Amino acid sequence: MNTPRIAGHLLVECLIAQGVTHAFGVPGESYLAVLDGFHAHADRIRLVVNRQEGGASFMAEAQGKLTGRPGICFVTRGPGATNASIGLHTAFQDSTPMILFVGDVASDARDREAFQEVDFASFFGPSTKGMAKRVERIDDPRRIPEYVARAFATAMNGRPGPVVLVLPEDMLTEMVQAEPLPRVEAVQMAPDPEAMTRLHRHLLNAQRPLVIAGGSGWSPQAAIDLQRFAEQWQLPVVNAFRFQDCFDNHHALYAGDMGLGINPALAQRIKDSDVILAVGPRLGEATNGGYVLVEAPVPLQKLLHIHVSAEELGRVYQPVVGVCASMGAATRALKALEPPANVPWAGWVKACQDDYLANVDPANGGVVFPGSIDMPALIHTLQKHLPADAVLTNGAGNFASWLHRFYRYTGWASGAKTQLAPTNGAMGYGVPAGVAASILTGRTVLTIAGDGDFLMNGQELATAVQHGGKTIVLLLNNGTYGTIRMHQEREYPAHVSGSDLNNPDFCRLAEAYGYAAERLTRTSEFEPALQRALANPRGTLIEVMLDPEVITTRGTLSAIRNRAMS
Repeated sequence: MNTPRIAGHLLVECLIAQGVTHAFGVPGESYLAVLDGFHAHADRIRLVVNRQEGGASFMAEAQGKLTGRPGICFVTRGPGATNASIGLHTAFQDSTPMILFVGDVASDARDREAFQEVDFASFFGPSTKGMAKRVERIDDPRRIPEYVARAFATAMNGRPGPVVLVLPEDMLTEMVQAEPLPRVEAVQMAPDPEAMTRLHRHLLNAQRPLVIAGGSGWSPQAAIDLQRFAEQWQLPVVNAFRFQDCFDNHHALYAGDMGLGINPALAQRIKDSDVILAVGPRLGEATNGGYVLVEAPVPLQKLLHIHVSAEELGRVYQPVVGVCASMGAATRALKALEPPANVPWAGWVKACQDDYLANVDPANGGVVFPGSIDMPALIHTLQKHLPADAVLTNGAGNFASWLHRFYRYTGWASGAKTQLAPTNGAMGYGVPAGVAASILTGRTVLTIAGDGDFLMNGQELATAVQHGGKTIVLLLNNGTYGTIRMHQEREYPAHVSGSDLNNPDFCRLAEAYGYAAERLTRTSEFEPALQRALANPRGTLIEVMLDPEVITTRGTLSAIRNRAMS
């Protein structure tokens, strides 16, 4: 029934029609009418109130990764929108569907540099180098259903990404007679049969083939189909940077992950391969080691690139075969390809797997780390006790490399996404992403954070407590911005500037937010602490006091400095 109501209520009804159950944000006077809409429909949609807009946008980005549908974030104009831009940039570079709703100045004050006014079309500027796929302002409340439906379609179709919808304050209070449009589903694109025939021919002629899986748009079925394809062809599979859950890390065909801190043996395997089948990833700078593992624009290997966006194919790399397809359709088509009667690369596959197993074996590290904390042993303990569908989150910093190297994800093969990590290298992502994952899924959530990383969004533990979320935060405290210190020692040895931290008492801080907390100084203390955290009905912060020398999985700070000075 077309009942008149204020536009802010209609907007919330449009979100409900799209299947949205949770929205994240920080309230603002510019969209009070929408807040009233959340109140009116509290039985069907839940507004999770954050402590800072950066945390809210990170939670919405995590929502998009977990659900495959746009994560929803509401912020006010000016400072609210600029604070939220970090999550928007993460969604853009990670190809995550997301919609940022921004309450704006009233129409009669626009273009006067009114209070907190920003030109959002210029600020978020849609482009291949921007922060959003589309930026639009809704001036006519009767068109709210149209704009919302288009935002969902834009965020999900092609290469997924964020959309910004700007909401003038006075527009939201107008009375309107309009109804939400039906739920929008992502368009599924099947691969071109002729392109698949050429792809098939190149694979049959390979001697040292390699599959790289990553990007967005994956599902449990797509992961299963990729695994069946790899098994039929006996192909080694590598996961792209921070998409380690695309292929089961326990599988005999798994060869490791590309990205920062890559296994040197794997890096050489990638360079030595003659055919690379990239299923889903952009092969961005971090994944591709500065564009040198797979050279741009013309790779030394024969690149067979499958991506959901036609605009991405050929944009950076010139593939010998480019296939535009959704991940579900692409993996079904791959599974249907007839494999060779005899695989000529069996020795290559075993060598790739052996390289990976050697890399995750801490006994092969060859490094003696100071202090009483054995980081590989801590990660092994996580592997031992966390369920297969546990969600693991992290922000940016050297601390994440311990998880990336030594933790083995079951991932989508377990039936759900299990890794939330920013490929754009945004610090402060892990804590809010973990809180969102807990609220949305109810699954076990483990966040690993550094001391500098935690302090960027640690206040979102208060959001977890308020909204019933429970996470376990493993905080590695070494009193420094470790990644920056590492680079300083490499480029300007012994010239320490700006990277030291004077930290608060993290345990007391976590307890003030409502979390349990304990501090560890020895490896033996970790397993019982983790078991207590898993059994505790509320969230727990476990602070691990780490020697600053323990800077990477492959070397100490002193070793880096000594090499630079030699």
